[in-house]
Amino acid sequence: MSNKAEIISEIIKNRRSVFPESYTKEEIPTNIIEQILESANYAPTHKLTQPWRFTVIRKNAKAKLGAELGNIYKRVVTAEKFLQKKFDSFGQKTSQADVIIAINIQFHEDKVPNWEEIAAVSCAVQNMALTAEALKVGAYWSSPPLIDHLGDFLDLGENEKCYGLFYMGYHNAEPREAKRAPMNEKVKWMEG
Repeated sequence: MSNKAEIISEIIKNRRSVFPESYTKEEIPTNIIEQILESANYAPTHKLTQPWRFTVIRKNAKAKLGAELGNIYKRVVTAEKFLQKKFDSFGQKTSQADVIIAINIQFHEDKVPNWEEIAAVSCAVQNMALTAEALKVGAYWSSPPLIDHLGDFLDLGENEKCYGLFYMGYHNAEPREAKRAPMNEKVKWMEG
């Protein structure tokens, strides 16, 4: 690659969601996790509110998260809709990942609309996903409805909310092509 635009374009085009069943047991070093998180800090943010807040869940805390998700599932799903397979999947998925990062937003309703904070955090997570791709770390953003009930577990403040879990792990997944319709089908040009 001869220039920065080509390098970033390749990383963007190669980024894919990589799911926990493809993760190996290789541990992600702390400095790599910190590098991925640091890239989030450079997302665009209106009025510099920097609303992204993250909780890094590793080692024994992953089992606690899996148990908490299972408990929430038992609590919020009716007996008729309860599926043992779904219940078991929480502990399985959290144990397969090496690191899980809770994606939290700190809202500043006195400064900017909530949608702008959500957009900023989405940009931050994209930065994380691209950095993970560049570092050969598999990752994906999961946002099951159960995250609405994780506030106490994550010790979130009154103006904070969890918007997902960012699963990460070194992986053995095969590269796959992106499924995207051509850009010219999605763009209108206005020049006159």
